Parts: sequence; structure tokens; C-alpha cells
Amino acid sequence: MKKQIVTLAIATALLSGAVHANEAGDWVIRAGATNVDPDSGNSGVFVEALGGDTPLSLSVEDDTQLGLNFAYFFSPNWAIELLAATPFQHDVIINDPEGIAPGIFGVPVDGATLAEVKHLPPTLSVLYYFTSAGSFQPYVGLGLNYTTFFEEKFKSDPDALGFNDLELDDSWGYSAQIGLDFYFTDNWLVNASARYIDIETDADFNIGDIPGSSNVEIDPMVYSLMLGYKF
Repeated sequence: MKKQIVTLAIATALLSGAVHANEAGDWVIRAGATNVDPDSGNSGVFVEALGGDTPLSLSVEDDTQLGLNFAYFFSPNWAIELLAATPFQHDVIINDPEGIAPGIFGVPVDGATLAEVKHLPPTLSVLYYFTSAGSFQPYVGLGLNYTTFFEEKFKSDPDALGFNDLELDDSWGYSAQIGLDFYFTDNWLVNASARYIDIETDADFNIGDIPGSSNVEIDPMVYSLMLGYKF
């Protein structure tokens, strides 16, 4: 009897692994919350008419949107993945730790929301799954990111101070991630992932007729929690 129970347990485990095993040609579609959390560091502001580098700096706030994820397995352990999302919108904060702004603009600006920008960061990655079967399937990935910025605009208060013509260059960079698929049925799964994306852009603007610029290192951590289906 004990031998039969052990045999049944082994058979059940093998069948359970087979149910969730990845195979070449499988597709996984995921959707859920994706948070882009930029690097907390500040980016310096360059204004040639003020002597070049200034004590002013810019920082970028985080945002959460609907993330979409498509993965195709070209072997049991290897897959290619595309990360997409609805547009992210970020507030750009101006920092003035030395209090020079009142002498330039007539009012303090430290901590004020300077601008809003939107972006899309599609990322194509190659994933390696440490196990191709079982309910828990951890993986790592490396990829290439392209981020396009659009609808850049200054807020009404900064605009009244003379800020205008904000433009951010598109960015190319690498990404690295860790993740986990947890199958709770034959085809349905929950996915959690964390990835670093190298995003760096040049921001150009004017203060009145005076040109200014900033090299903004966004370099976010991107966290996703998604529901997925394999077919």
C-alpha cells in the first residue's frame, strides 16, 4: 500500500510538472500594474547665460500604468519578451537647494512641479527560465529599451516665469530583470518582475529667450504585477 502511495505521489508530481512545462512555440500574454520609479538622484541644469552649470537640478516622480507583456518560447528554457504599456506621465520637479531662484525669477521655486512629460518605454528582452516545468518558474532577462517622450509641457506657474519650448530627446538603453511566473491552473499564472532600464535624455528649454538644458538620467526601476495566460 505504501509503495502504491509513493508511486501515485511521484506520478502526480510528474504530471503536475508536465502540465506547466514550457515548450517551443508557447505564447504567454500578461497584463497588470506596472510602476516606473525613476532614480531618486537629481540632474543638473545648464544655463549658459548664468555661467553654465547652476545649483538648480531636476528630478522625476514615479507613475503606475497598465502594463502589457508578450512572451514567446523558442525552447523550453528560453523566451523572447516584449514589454508595452499605456503612456506613463511624470511630474518633473525643480530643486533649488541654494535658493538662487528668487534672484532670477523673483520667487522661490525649490520643490515646485516644473513640467509634465509622457513617455512610452517598449522593451524587448531575452529571458532564461531556470526551470521549464512546475508551478514556480523563476527567470532572468536582458534586453534593449527604446523610450520616446511626447507632450512635454511646463506647468502654468513655471510658464508664467518664462519657461518655454521644452523638448526631450528619445532614448536607447539596456535593461536587466528578474521575474517569476506562478501557475495556479494549467494555463493561468501570476507574474511578478523587477527590472532596471537605462534611460537617459537631454532636455532642452528656454527661460524667456535664454536657452537652457539638462542631461536627465531617469534610469528607473520598473515593477510589474500581472495576470497571465499561456496558450
